[in-house]
Amino acid sequence: MSSFLRTLEVLSLSLWLGSDVFLSFVVAPGAFHVLASRDQAGAVVGYSLTRMHLGGILCGMVFLMARLLRTRTLASYGTAPALCLLAMILLTTLSQFTVSARMAVLRAQMGSIQATEPGSPLLAQFTKLHGISVALESAVLLAGFVAMYYLVRERSSLN
Repeated sequence: MSSFLRTLEVLSLSLWLGSDVFLSFVVAPGAFHVLASRDQAGAVVGYSLTRMHLGGILCGMVFLMARLLRTRTLASYGTAPALCLLAMILLTTLSQFTVSARMAVLRAQMGSIQATEPGSPLLAQFTKLHGISVALESAVLLAGFVAMYYLVRERSSLN
């Protein structure tokens, strides 16, 4: 059972990291390169980002539950991998339910980001929030890499 639970930890973290890398380096650039307008590309990326965030939070919860069941102690949440996962969940939740939510409101107010005048205060707010979103996603990715590093170094008999 311990091997199965450890596998769930590695799998859940790997799925989250893989989805983040794929969205950041394949889906987002591809959407802006292939689609006819920035508004269409933004809609695709926004849709994908929401699903990735929700899936990531779920993966993080699976990781933490598997870890608790495997180690049978809350002290395992004080280890580097678990602390990184907690940070990833917190940052992702912040990004999804505050930053992305506010960006969606601004996008609706502008109607079209592409057609919005460059000096628009709404566009300036959107651009600032986009930068915050990218920084949060980068921090999640970095925390995930750190978590994976420490996770693979752990002995499978962590107690």
